[in-house]
Amino acid sequence: MIQVTLGSTGIKVNKNGFGALPIQRISEDAAIALLRRAHRGGMDFFDTARFYTDSEKKLGKAFHGMRDEIYLATKTMALTADDFWKDLGESLEALGTDYVDLYQFHNPPFCPKPEDGSGLYEAMLEAKAQGKIRHIGITNHRLKAAHEAIDSGLYETLQFPFCYLATDHELELVEKCRKANMGFIAMKGLSGGLLTNSAAAYAFLGQFDNVLPIWGIQREKELDEFLSYIDNPPAMTKELRAEIDKDKEELGADFCRACGYCMPCPAGIEINTCARMSQLIRRSPSELQLTPEVQAKMRKIEECKHCNACKKKCPFGLDTPELLKKNYEDYKEILAGNVKL
Repeated sequence: MIQVTLGSTGIKVNKNGFGALPIQRISEDAAIALLRRAHRGGMDFFDTARFYTDSEKKLGKAFHGMRDEIYLATKTMALTADDFWKDLGESLEALGTDYVDLYQFHNPPFCPKPEDGSGLYEAMLEAKAQGKIRHIGITNHRLKAAHEAIDSGLYETLQFPFCYLATDHELELVEKCRKANMGFIAMKGLSGGLLTNSAAAYAFLGQFDNVLPIWGIQREKELDEFLSYIDNPPAMTKELRAEIDKDKEELGADFCRACGYCMPCPAGIEINTCARMSQLIRRSPSELQLTPEVQAKMRKIEECKHCNACKKKCPFGLDTPELLKKNYEDYKEILAGNVKL
């Protein structure tokens, strides 16, 4: 069994974290069964957020009476101190605990610091002094904010997208966290569903002994794969390297990473879903991608104002309006039955 220590926190856990965003999509009974099975199988780090609807509540029910056997991490999207305390109180109640091991600012548009006028970091320190949180972290999708968080010395962990499609920018963040003795939590290890080879994903992340991957899991089949890696962790082989190189070649650099930097869209387009629909529907086809709700999301592309705000904000330099257009045309061909998946 491979373990990883989250920097200066001293939290030492199995190198298989459970990302609890997807369990909001399944029933309470199914979620509780999945979570308990994950714990029995060796998972001991569970990451959720106040924003994930009933995810915290499901975790609280699943681990009632087992608090000392797991590590709980959650997040707040609060932008004011008042909302911070409201979120923290609701999270503790839902989780059925009087403390969380790691409390994180959830993708804030800036890096909260003391005396910045928001009162957010001061609230974090007070919550820690009160024993309601053990450690302070931050999540982000923005490279600039991530670097600022590391450089500030104020945070014990950084949660950031990291998978085998990573660029030198993400690799630099991982190494910078190592040097700063700051825990690195890797989200989107399967790039939001674009990557389907979990063994290759694990083998890549397994090369970094300071990185804790959290896998978004909602099905028993998915859980089985990651639990199998606890006793038999995939090592990087020529075969897996070939799979990674193939994915990199197929996806190239011109694909949406779903980082959300471009949001919100003034026309209401869900860019971080619509600009990658072609890859999603081909690499992990599902009837859920063809529902009336998803069709309505894709039709919103017709309302694009061509303001280029998304293009200007894309950290990967993508022509986002053109990506949206291509994905919409392709989606319509799929709906018409002219494209075989």
